[in-house]
Amino acid sequence: MNRTPIGAPVELVQASRWLVLCALTLSLACSSDAPSTQFLSIGSAPPGGAFFIVGGALAEVLTAHGDSRWEVTSEATKGTLESIRRLDRGELELGLANSSITYFAVRGERGWDKGYPMRTLMTLAHNVLVFVTPKSSDIETLADLAGKRVVVGVAGAGWEFFIQPIVAAHGLSYDDFTPLNNTQAGAVDMLADGSADAAFLGGAVPTASIVQATTSSDMLLVPFDEEPRMQLVEEYPFYFNVPIPAGTYRGQDEEFAGLNCGSMHVIVHENMNEELAYEITRTIYENGERVAEKHPAGGFIRADNVVRNNGTPFHAGAVRYYREIGIWPDGPLPTR
Repeated sequence: MNRTPIGAPVELVQASRWLVLCALTLSLACSSDAPSTQFLSIGSAPPGGAFFIVGGALAEVLTAHGDSRWEVTSEATKGTLESIRRLDRGELELGLANSSITYFAVRGERGWDKGYPMRTLMTLAHNVLVFVTPKSSDIETLADLAGKRVVVGVAGAGWEFFIQPIVAAHGLSYDDFTPLNNTQAGAVDMLADGSADAAFLGGAVPTASIVQATTSSDMLLVPFDEEPRMQLVEEYPFYFNVPIPAGTYRGQDEEFAGLNCGSMHVIVHENMNEELAYEITRTIYENGERVAEKHPAGGFIRADNVVRNNGTPFHAGAVRYYREIGIWPDGPLPTR
């Protein structure tokens, strides 16, 4: 004998339950197939400098023009030292670094506790730094810094990695003068009020801090001695000559023999997935003009510069991309 439902309401309830079950099953199936968001962080530097601005520009470009699943943010760090250590701990995926500091980090030299497995994705802007002093001072050469108060960058930023070899090549050490720590903007103020005799300033040319210093006061760009300068260029790949054209800064009537002290470069940990490194490199390179809209350093994202050798190996994913577009050289990478 057939069993008859008690009434329509029960049938409606059963049908509703079946529909809900189907909807849940479909929802779970869809969610398991949906791509997950990949969060990437770029370590830059304290606000106020080029690294901070360029880091933000790279984050914007990677989010807007890279993989649709990426969400990229720029994090202000104390600078290259902190960014390298955080990359090593897996707290960052990318970092903007001074290549001279990375050079010693990968080798575990000059105070690094070990060799840090960093890899380059691309080389960016030159970092042209000079000692600046009031023209009223008695400082005319680097040897004259002995016994003076000299601003050598922010504490913990790692500037000693490229300043110490320079002063050593000129026969000095940090023990021969009083090293002071401050930002570049703070260093300009210290030169103006007389609390510092000289300051090591610079970045991409023209450098805002040097423009500010030379505009507000009569300043001298202290020249490097020729023999020590050439010695540095020959010994390290991150030093190379960069002429600063006459008239770049107020009171600079002649071309100045500038020295690159470690270019800005984009670094990652060596264990980054090759495909991810490839896509990040491709996205930045193909959108260099968008980075340049935020900071002139973006103008260095070009074929004759991004594969420049700074002493840190390139990641395999970056190399694959550069080979594909035909800019990876068959022989040694250019250093200058």
